[in-house]
Amino acid sequence: MTQTLALTWTTVCLLDRLEPDRGVAALVDGVQIALFRTADGLFAIDNRDPVSGAYVLSRGIVGSRGGVPTVASPLHKQVYDLRSGHCLDLPGVTVARHDVRCRDGLVEVRLRQEA
Repeated sequence: MTQTLALTWTTVCLLDRLEPDRGVAALVDGVQIALFRTADGLFAIDNRDPVSGAYVLSRGIVGSRGGVPTVASPLHKQVYDLRSGHCLDLPGVTVARHDVRCRDGLVEVRLRQEA
């Protein structure tokens, strides 16, 4: 069984600063993340595209596939489930996802690391 270690919550920005259906990059505890605000909620994943290795997912196209909130890599167009980080186009490919919440109008992220 895989156990997830959670670090502390880090304030990233005001919720009002996140435009709906657009990504933004942020540095949290030395890790580049991509943060998204959609009609389905807030999502945080690594900004690094696991296919190309480039830090570009925050610039991806936000959408949905079968009711699943997604982001498509701007480089090779692989689509990732924002809830789980799983690539919907390439089996076995995933991007790390992180916990995200809004408290008192502030967006906070907590990095997740697999143990």
